[in-house]
Amino acid sequence: MSAIIQPASLLLIILAGYLFKRFGLFGPRDYRVLQTAEFNIVLPGAIVYSFATNPHDISLLWIAVFSFFCALIPLLFIFAATRRRKVSDRAFLMLNGAGFNLGCFCFPVVQAFWGAGAVVPAAMFDIGNCVMVAAGTNVMTQQLLHIRPGKTLAEQHAGDAPTLPYERPKDRDARRLARHAMARNIAHSFFGSVPFDTYLLMIALMLANVQIPEWIAIVCQPLSNANAFVAMFMVGMLMDLPNSRHDVRELLEVVAWRLPFGLLFAAAAWFILPFDATTRAVAVICCLAPIALFSTLFTDKVLGNARLAGFSLSVTAIISLVMMTVVHMFLPV
Repeated sequence: MSAIIQPASLLLIILAGYLFKRFGLFGPRDYRVLQTAEFNIVLPGAIVYSFATNPHDISLLWIAVFSFFCALIPLLFIFAATRRRKVSDRAFLMLNGAGFNLGCFCFPVVQAFWGAGAVVPAAMFDIGNCVMVAAGTNVMTQQLLHIRPGKTLAEQHAGDAPTLPYERPKDRDARRLARHAMARNIAHSFFGSVPFDTYLLMIALMLANVQIPEWIAIVCQPLSNANAFVAMFMVGMLMDLPNSRHDVRELLEVVAWRLPFGLLFAAAAWFILPFDATTRAVAVICCLAPIALFSTLFTDKVLGNARLAGFSLSVTAIISLVMMTVVHMFLPV
């Protein structure tokens, strides 16, 4: 019963955040306070706590490699398949159609299914996933669609073209400056992400066989305990029901992209990964996870429409919870 109650409670937290905003207890932009706390303090603390309290086998890094491609491949397919769509539609689908919500959604679910030890392979899966969702997806979307960082598409006067206007510099010095600017943007996107930096540090400590002191785990434990609540409550605060047929179609398209890829990757995780049944089962559950929490952040920055991204996350969370529960019932673990 706890395997169903605990994940379902995450959906109730999303509902609570939405109702608090709906009845005026929070303003429409107050979610950004929790957004800042989640990405800069709470989620990094949860990552450190996972590594500090559970042994991580180096061989499990193969799961990180697998998850990286699981987050990358749908993005490339969406980019190719939407080449005749307008840039705003393409950006929304690329930012929300790939990547997984693991630290805030999957960790509590797999822990309810198989105990605290199941968080270890889930955290390794999140390493490869985090390369994309914490920075890679946003960087690739900007570069492929020629979106300038720091401004929404409305501020860049995006029209119905598949990409924003771009003219390749012809002067050698101009090309060099453009390359340097792109390199700075990529470096800032990756290394400016605190969760990504935290994973890099944890991997370095793991490879060096350095044990994280117990006092650090004690300090990070409250952050780990708060992770699911802060993340889901924030999603509820930024969520809003779709207000047009276009928004509904965008949501359905995201689901239509995520479902087939999620099932395909889940099958690959079960039949291909060279690990024991429980580890493979955790990877299967991770492949069925909903939209990444980072997608709401980047959708807000690129499109100024985090509310639709939050609603999309909530819908995919319900779908994911149902699929995870069914899969858990039938997997021979």
